[in-house]
Amino acid sequence: MIISFDIGGSAIKGGIARSEADITPLGRYPTPTDDFTAFVDTLRTIIAKAGEQPVRLAFSIAGVVDPDTQQLTCANIPCIHGRNLAADIEAELGVPVLVANDADCFAMAEAGLGAGRGHRIVLGAILGTGVGGGVIVNGRLINEAGGFAGEWGHGPIVALRAGNPPVEIPHYACGCGQKGCVDTVGGARGLERLHKTLHDLDLSSQEIIDDWLRGEEKATRTIDVFIDLVASPLALTINITGATIVPVGGGLSNVEPLLAELDKAVRQRILRKFDRPLVVPSQCRVEPGLIGAALLGLKAEAEPAA
Repeated sequence: MIISFDIGGSAIKGGIARSEADITPLGRYPTPTDDFTAFVDTLRTIIAKAGEQPVRLAFSIAGVVDPDTQQLTCANIPCIHGRNLAADIEAELGVPVLVANDADCFAMAEAGLGAGRGHRIVLGAILGTGVGGGVIVNGRLINEAGGFAGEWGHGPIVALRAGNPPVEIPHYACGCGQKGCVDTVGGARGLERLHKTLHDLDLSSQEIIDDWLRGEEKATRTIDVFIDLVASPLALTINITGATIVPVGGGLSNVEPLLAELDKAVRQRILRKFDRPLVVPSQCRVEPGLIGAALLGLKAEAEPAA
């Protein structure tokens, strides 16, 4: 039996996994962000709720493990930032530990139990507050040792002109320290930023989407520019990875007409041609972090020790 955890800045969620077909949530608890002892105690509480000792713990977390040092970068939970989290938790709890990025776990969930089933290469894309992603090849996460592979949201590659007719778009500063990243225009905050740039209007992403769906002129222009800016980097990522399906998660993935427009634009820009949707809504809508971490843990436990 595996226990998987989805660790966020506000909540820790746990789940029991006995097989791919048997994954059960264990509840939600506040995240102790500044006290590692309290953090581990919360994990103990969730493990105790399972009623039996797990053979492995698997974590989905909004952070990145350095593949060389195994140190975790997780700015919104200071008590685990900079730690070799897997080793530290294993020392505390005496159970083998696996730690993976939340976007990677999303991709794993979609590849194993969602829209990516039956595909050899799956690119899981996040269009939420910002942009993220993960890649699964032959059922395996390519970031098994940690790292940034699949993070198509970062890199100074966004076009400086976009839309029809083209309009000048500045290279916005990104939280990663660069300028012109897809993350600055591709998520909900990016959509709002574009609308402000184009029309000098401060609207929420939901308001912009609602206006677009009813045909409002300014929102339609913003969505046109948004699709143009996001489709090319996503198409490039698909060309490089060879992905044959791109399940999309995050808040913007709930707007299926938006994904349909993005899919149309992406399929016009990639080398391999598909006569079916390529960029599609995710299917694991409930707890993809828990599911993905559970699948990674189950796979690790099923493999013979090196």
